[in-house]
Amino acid sequence: MSEIISKNKHVSLTYSVIDEDGEIIERIDLPVQYIQGKQSQLIEKIEAALEGHKEGDIIDVELSPEEGFGPHLPELTFTDDINNVPAEFHSIGAEVEFQNDQGETKIFRVSKIADGKLTVDGNHPFAGKKITYNITVTGVRPATVDEMANGVQNMPQLH
Repeated sequence: MSEIISKNKHVSLTYSVIDEDGEIIERIDLPVQYIQGKQSQLIEKIEAALEGHKEGDIIDVELSPEEGFGPHLPELTFTDDINNVPAEFHSIGAEVEFQNDQGETKIFRVSKIADGKLTVDGNHPFAGKKITYNITVTGVRPATVDEMANGVQNMPQLH
């Protein structure tokens, strides 16, 4: 009999993230693992949707910006003359880490290069987007004592 996803079960899954236009914007084919109901770092709506499913099930979970990655905040987008930016950041997707006066750090990604200007964006790439996670459950079993105490090696960062 197949195990059902419930509290303290070790779950393995693969997923694709699909935007409003039906385009796949992220795909994870190597199974990620988590313990259901135990600091999984999954978005709450996703973890709730997985409850009661079993290996082989395919679940679609639609997330609004508020349920997922928040709104796109224009104040986290900065544009400068490309000549003021080091050459190693002159490509779309390049990441740079900035630190504020309080010592807090944030990753910004180069999101646009045009007309001699370079734009970096500190928003999550999915911020402001309605997205759908297409999830395939690849395994469900009871978590071990060690996993309950220490988590799993490959916990997802679906947030």
